[in-house]
Amino acid sequence: MRVLMSGASGLLGSAIGRSLEADGAAVVRLVRGKPVSETQILWEPGKQLVLTSSFDVVIHLAGESVVGRWTAAKKARIRDSRVLGTRTLAAAVARMETKPRVFVAASAIGYYGDRGDEILNEASASGTGFLAEICREWEAEAEPAVQAGIRVVHIRIGVVLSKHGGALGKMLLPFRLGLGGKLGSGRQWMSWIHVDDIVGAVRHVLSHEILRGPVNLVTPNPVTNADFTAALGKALSRPTILPAPAFALRLAMGEMADATLLASARVQPDQLLASGYQFRFRELGVALADILGKQTT
Repeated sequence: MRVLMSGASGLLGSAIGRSLEADGAAVVRLVRGKPVSETQILWEPGKQLVLTSSFDVVIHLAGESVVGRWTAAKKARIRDSRVLGTRTLAAAVARMETKPRVFVAASAIGYYGDRGDEILNEASASGTGFLAEICREWEAEAEPAVQAGIRVVHIRIGVVLSKHGGALGKMLLPFRLGLGGKLGSGRQWMSWIHVDDIVGAVRHVLSHEILRGPVNLVTPNPVTNADFTAALGKALSRPTILPAPAFALRLAMGEMADATLLASARVQPDQLLASGYQFRFRELGVALADILGKQTT
């Protein structure tokens, strides 16, 4: 199997690439700098990309991190990296003489917006706000690949738990210092997923033709931020008595605080479950124990 991947050096791309290569797949990576081997192809989102080799699978993960204060320039980078990147790659695969059998394009549960206690699945309507708007545009840009007859899957990714970085990586130091606590009210829902299940779910998507369109990549058991805080404190044997008030988060991070840290998304992976995917990590305590290298009790 030949795989073309963008965002291959990131947390998810690295994990997915290693897994595919371990099973004998040839992974070719799209890079922004000068290619240093035959397994790299130069690309620039927004500029025409011509693919002269054939690929069985295309996995598109590239995108500017949403972490940081959302200045006008930052928001433009977040949007352009996703919208222009997907537009460029979808157009390139649609022009190929021998087309890939599946195009997996990253999206995010930010698509649903801040929805309180509402239970959400792939059939739920999109929400409001900057992230929801970006996700709608992001997914729409894959339409040329759909029109070309390629199976397109939008993986809407939740909060990824990994020992190598991501959201959990940013939490570990303050929690280990005993400075952890709930964010705002703590009542907002966190739809999380272990990085190993990201890899497993993507591989499941590749092999199950029935899956197309949006597929939520989250555990079936979301938790509130207060419950997540308590579970992480327990896993680290540290107190979690220093909450971060909503006003302080807004002061420090501006619009991003309301859209990410304080927003509530209670998302279910209905498409994965219906197609038979078996999660390795369904329960938060077990996932944290695996990541932190501790035995569950």
